[in-house]
Amino acid sequence: MGKVLDFPAHRPADATRAARMAPVEETGGLIDAEAFSCAVMLLARSFVSVHQASPRTAALFATQQRWLLCHAALGNYFRTVRTAQAGLTRRDLGNLALQYGIASRNTAYAFFDEALKYDVIRPLGGRTGEQSDQAAPAPVTLSMLIHWYDVHFQALDLVDGGSRSNRFLSEPETLLTLVQPIAAHALLSSPEVRSPGPLYTIFTWADAGGLLMDRLIAGIDPEALAGRDRLLTDVSSISYLAQSFGLSRAHTSRKLAAAESIGGIGWSGRRGRSHIWLSRGFYDEYARAHARKLHILNDAFAEVLSTLPPLSERSLATSDI
Repeated sequence: MGKVLDFPAHRPADATRAARMAPVEETGGLIDAEAFSCAVMLLARSFVSVHQASPRTAALFATQQRWLLCHAALGNYFRTVRTAQAGLTRRDLGNLALQYGIASRNTAYAFFDEALKYDVIRPLGGRTGEQSDQAAPAPVTLSMLIHWYDVHFQALDLVDGGSRSNRFLSEPETLLTLVQPIAAHALLSSPEVRSPGPLYTIFTWADAGGLLMDRLIAGIDPEALAGRDRLLTDVSSISYLAQSFGLSRAHTSRKLAAAESIGGIGWSGRRGRSHIWLSRGFYDEYARAHARKLHILNDAFAEVLSTLPPLSERSLATSDI
């Protein structure tokens, strides 16, 4: 596999002023924020990097349906852990898939079995030492989820100069257990997250299609965003793009052709021999979807923190024991 991610470091032209912005509370305000385009690039590039580091696990998040099933499963798991129950079952995931209208019960069962096969989740031992029907996230999955939250909090901090990432990483396991059930339910219940738009859907409802979209967005020069209807990427080879994510050239070509047919992408010169451009509408659709997701994660994190005493108080209480 060739190297996919080799992007130049980028900071907003006025990073200091961007860091002093008041906290952004609404999706519209988030999109309009000066540093939001940099936050979008941070997310897209991070998703591609995660695939490079752990392609098998990342593939479970690479389509919209799988991404939704993952959040449903993880939200349920952390909710049961907090209520002294053991873990997630195949039946649980089937019920969640129907409850949220994500997939059929059989599709959810197949997803559960695949996650077990590739050590994304692991069976829990029963009371007699035998394997039970309950499962828990594998350590690599928990690490990936912590990273996923952290990069989103970094994106929010980039916009308003906050300190969510530092706060989250001060006790990630504890906060993850509290945040994930709230965030998962909100994400699964959001029409904007579930149905972000036609171009987004072309990519995210196909195998690893979400990664193709992330790679195209990540290849845009952030400095070239302002006032342009066509945004040139650094991607010019369909074969290289396909191989980077373990896809066939034919499959990748079909996704690109579908996006091209509704004006989402095009070629700056000879087809297949020049750089791909993205339409402003494609970028805006991608940005809006992530703005809504960031808004949900911000609210979930704020809700959790509002129920906890300040970290400094808990540190003092611990030191007095």
